[in-house]
Amino acid sequence: MNKSRTKIVATVGPACGSAEMLARLIAAGADVFRINTAHGTREEHQTTMDAVREASRAVERPVGVLVDLAGPKIRLGTLAEDPTQCGLDEEFRFVRGDASDHPRELTCTYEKLIDELDAGDRVMLADGTVSMEVVRIESDAAICRVTGAGILRSRQGINLPGIGLTTPAMTDTDLENAAWASEAGADFISLSFVRSPAEVTQLKKLVRSHGSTAMIVAKIEKSEAMAQLESIVLAADAIMVARGDLGVEIALAETPMAQKRIVSTCQRYAKPVIVATQMLDSMQRSPRPTRAEVSDVANAILDGADACMLSGETAIGDFPRETVEMMNCVMLATEQGMAVPENDLQPASFSRSPSSELTEVHPITAATVHGAMEIATQLKAAMLVITSRSGATARVQAKFRQLTPVVGISDSDATLRRMSLFWGITPLPGAPTEGGPALREYIEAWGKQNRRLASGDRVVYLMGSSVVKSAHNVLVVQEVE
Repeated sequence: MNKSRTKIVATVGPACGSAEMLARLIAAGADVFRINTAHGTREEHQTTMDAVREASRAVERPVGVLVDLAGPKIRLGTLAEDPTQCGLDEEFRFVRGDASDHPRELTCTYEKLIDELDAGDRVMLADGTVSMEVVRIESDAAICRVTGAGILRSRQGINLPGIGLTTPAMTDTDLENAAWASEAGADFISLSFVRSPAEVTQLKKLVRSHGSTAMIVAKIEKSEAMAQLESIVLAADAIMVARGDLGVEIALAETPMAQKRIVSTCQRYAKPVIVATQMLDSMQRSPRPTRAEVSDVANAILDGADACMLSGETAIGDFPRETVEMMNCVMLATEQGMAVPENDLQPASFSRSPSSELTEVHPITAATVHGAMEIATQLKAAMLVITSRSGATARVQAKFRQLTPVVGISDSDATLRRMSLFWGITPLPGAPTEGGPALREYIEAWGKQNRRLASGDRVVYLMGSSVVKSAHNVLVVQEVE
C-alpha cells in the first residue's frame, strides 16, 4: 500500500548491479530497470539482465527491463589537453580523424561532420555547457568561434541543433544490441535521437523478426521529433521525454512546455510516457534532493507522466536505494494530493475519455474500460481487476488515472512485466486467468491475506477479449464475503 501508482524506472550501473541490491531497489519502489548500452559490454548487459530476473524472482514481483540503444550519439574524440578550457570568442578547428595533438583542434566520432556543417551553424558541446558557431568551412576543417565559454573533456557529447544529418537512426552496434535484447527477453527497447516515425517502424520490424514482443520506446530529444510528434507517438508503443539532449537541441527555456506537449499527446493516444533526466540529480552525492527537484517530480506526475526515470542517481550515485525511496515518497504525496477534490489537481485531459483517439485498441475494449472505471468509482470499489493477454486493456485503463487500486492479471509473464510501466497497475503473477469463480476466489484470498480486501468490499472485474471466447469483454462485480 506504500507503493506509488506512478512508476519508477531505475538505471542499472556499478552502484546497484548485484541482484541483492536490485532487490532492495524493487522493495523501495523500482518497477523497471534500464540497461544503458552506451556503457559496458554485451557480456555485462547480459549479466545485468540475469541479475534483474533473479531479483524479481526473489521478491516475487514482476519488473520490466528497458534496453536503451545508444543511437547515433556524436561525441568528441580524444583531446590533446584534457580538460580543455574554451574561452569566449576563441577559435577551435574541427578536423577529421579520431584525435589531434593540437590543443585547439577537435575531433569527433561522426566522420561526415565537416561535410555537413555550414557557416552560421550552432555546435553545442558537453550537454550545452559549451557553445560554438561555425565561422567558415575549409576542405578538411570547420572553424568555430566560442559563443558560450566552458570546459571540454574527451568523449563528451556534441549536439547540432537544426542541422539535418544523414547519419542513420541506428548504428551497427545498435542493430546488434537490438537483436540481443530481443532474444534475451527485454520488455522495452528504446531508440535514441528519433527523427521520424519510419525509424521507429524500422526498429519494431527488427525486434519482431527476432520473435520479441518488447514495447518500442521512442525517445524525444530532437527538434525533428517535435515536428513529427503525433506520428511518432502513433508509431511507438511508448515515449520517453529525454530532457537532457532535448534541452540542448531546442531552446532550454522551451523544454518545460515541450514536456507538457509530449505528455499530453501520449495521454490522447493512450501511450505510456516516461519523463527522464535529472529528476533527482543532486542525490548522486547527497542523501536529500533539492526542493526544485521534488517539485519537478511532482509536476511530471501532474502533467500525466506514467513513469519517472533515474539515471546517474541509481547507476553511479552514492544513495541509489535512498533515491528510489525518495522518489516513491514524492509520488505518493502527489497522488494523495490529486485524490482530494478541493485541491483541483486533476488535469483537464484526464476528465475525458481518450478512447475516441485510441490506436491499436478495439473500441469495445476502450468503452468497457471506461465503463468499468465509472462503475468502480460509483460503487466505491476496493479493487479493479483487469485480465488481459496482451496488456492493451491495462494500458488503456492506466490513462484514466483511476484512484481505485488496479490489479493486472495475465497468463503471459512478458505481459505482466510490461504492465510494470503502466500507471496504477499492480501486475499479479500466479492468478488464474480463465475468469469465473476460480479467479474471484483467488483475488479474495490474496486481497484478505495482504489486507487489501475485507468482508463487504466490492471488486470490479474486467476481462480482456482473449480470455472469454466469442466475447470482447466481460465485466463482473463481486462482493467479498
